Amino acid sequence: MTTDVTAPWLIVGLGNPGPGYAANRHNVGFMVADLIAGRIGGSFKRAQKAQAQVLEGRVGPMGPGSRRVVLAKPLSFMNLSGGPVAGLRDFYKVPTANIVAIHDELDIDYGTLRLKLGGGDNGHNGLKSMTKSMGPEYHRVRFGIGRPPGRMQVADFVLKDFSSVERKELDYLVDRAADAVECLVTEGLERAQSAYNS
Repeated sequence: MTTDVTAPWLIVGLGNPGPGYAANRHNVGFMVADLIAGRIGGSFKRAQKAQAQVLEGRVGPMGPGSRRVVLAKPLSFMNLSGGPVAGLRDFYKVPTANIVAIHDELDIDYGTLRLKLGGGDNGHNGLKSMTKSMGPEYHRVRFGIGRPPGRMQVADFVLKDFSSVERKELDYLVDRAADAVECLVTEGLERAQSAYNS
């Protein structure tokens, strides 16, 4: 698939809005988006045309290797993410193949990253909503959170904060996920997969 290098990329961190959810496992997409925003050197602002916070900037090396990006955090709840993302896609004229969703993934061990284009939603409500709004052909950066222990319900597990043991590595892992997103946008999926899929 050839990518139009002049078209912007839409990088979407998935999560739930509000301080009560900020440290939840389900909000790791927001954590990665916040770190990328710090690297770009700007702050999120309320979008004019969609229920989301956005930051426009560039990632990658200065010059022709850098890419124009719109970084976004939907302000809807996770299961309604598709509407805000589709609104931003239309407003910024972003090809669906230039959309990256950063999200938590239950079926991958904690801290493991997997990057892919397209596929199913694996029961993830944010992806389900995005796919319903735009089809499945967008990129995913999947951040492993592992399965719930014992008989804990999935909904309870994803809406809990990372454990104290997990938090010891969390900053490093979020940093690595941000690197993977930037590599995907600037160097392509295959290069990013070989460098970051584990």
